[in-house]
Amino acid sequence: MIDIKKLAARALLAVAFTTAAHGASAQAYPARPVTWIVPFAAGGPTDALARAVAERVARELGQPIVIDNAPGAGGTVGAAKASRAPADGYTMLVGHMGYMGAAPALYKKLAYDPVKDFAPVFRFPDTPLVLMVRKEHPAKDIKALVDFGKANPDKLFISNAGVGSSSHLIAALFAASAGIRISQVPYKGAGPALIDVIGGQVDGIFDQTNTALPQIKEAKVRALAVTSKVRLPQLKDVPTLAETVLPGFEASTWYGIYAPKGTPQPVLDKVQQAYLKVMGDKAFTDRLAEQAIQMLPPEQYTGAALGRHTEAEVARWRAVAAKASISLD
Repeated sequence: MIDIKKLAARALLAVAFTTAAHGASAQAYPARPVTWIVPFAAGGPTDALARAVAERVARELGQPIVIDNAPGAGGTVGAAKASRAPADGYTMLVGHMGYMGAAPALYKKLAYDPVKDFAPVFRFPDTPLVLMVRKEHPAKDIKALVDFGKANPDKLFISNAGVGSSSHLIAALFAASAGIRISQVPYKGAGPALIDVIGGQVDGIFDQTNTALPQIKEAKVRALAVTSKVRLPQLKDVPTLAETVLPGFEASTWYGIYAPKGTPQPVLDKVQQAYLKVMGDKAFTDRLAEQAIQMLPPEQYTGAALGRHTEAEVARWRAVAAKASISLD
C-alpha cells in the first residue's frame, strides 16, 4: 500500500527537477487565480465536490480557484469550452464519467476527444449514487418500483442532470438491466433535477451521495437503493441494487481534473502535488467520507493513473452503450 504522504513527497521532488529544467515561468505559477470549469449548474454534486476540493487545493497553490459553471448537453458544452482554453494552466476542467468517459460512445459528433485533447492532472475520490423517489410514490421499496416500471412502461419519470450525465447513464443502465422502460427527464444539472423530485413533478432520480444524504435525512425524498457494492454506513437501512433486484450491479461516479493538451508538465505536476498534499489531510478526507464519498488507493489519484483510467472508461462505455442501446444523436 503506497503512503499518500510519500506519494506527495515524490511528486514534490518531481516538480523541483522539472521546474528547474523548464524555466522560471513554471516556478512562478500560479501568478493569478485559476479557473475550474464545472459543466453543470451550481448546487449539484459535481459542483459541490469541485468547490470542496478547489478550496483546499487553492490554499496549497496560494491563489484562488474560481468555479465557472458552464452547463449544457450533459457536460459536453463545458468540456468543449475547456478543450479550447489556452494551455497555460489557468483554465482546467472538472471532468467525470459522463462527458469524459461515455460521451464518445453516445455522440456521433463530439467537439473534443477526452484522451487526445486533454492532459490528466489528478483524480478525485469516487461517489456512489442513491436511487430516490418522491415521498408520495406508491413504491415503498426497490422491488415495488421495478414492478411498477414493468406494469407501467414509459410512465416512470426519472429526472437527471442532463443527457450523458452520470444520473442519466446509471438510470439507463438500471432500466436496461431491470428490463423496464422509463422516461428520462433531463435538466441542466442535478440540483434542479432533485428539486423537482422533492416537489413531486417527477418520480425519482439517481443522485450522488454528497447531495442526496441531506435530502434523505430530512425526509424530503425516500431512498430505495444504492449503487455501491456494499451498503453505505450513512444509509445502513438502504439496500444495494446488487442484493435486491440486480445481482452484480455496481456503479459510482468518477471525477478528475484535466488541463488543455499542451499545458506545461511542470504546471501539471505542481497542481497534482498540491492535491496529493490535500488528500494526505485526514480531517479533509474524513469530511468527504462522511458524505459516503469513497476514497481510492493513493496511487490512483495521480494524473498518470487518471489518464489510464480515462482511456479504459472510453473503451468500456463503447461496449456498455452498444449493449444497453444508449445513444444521444
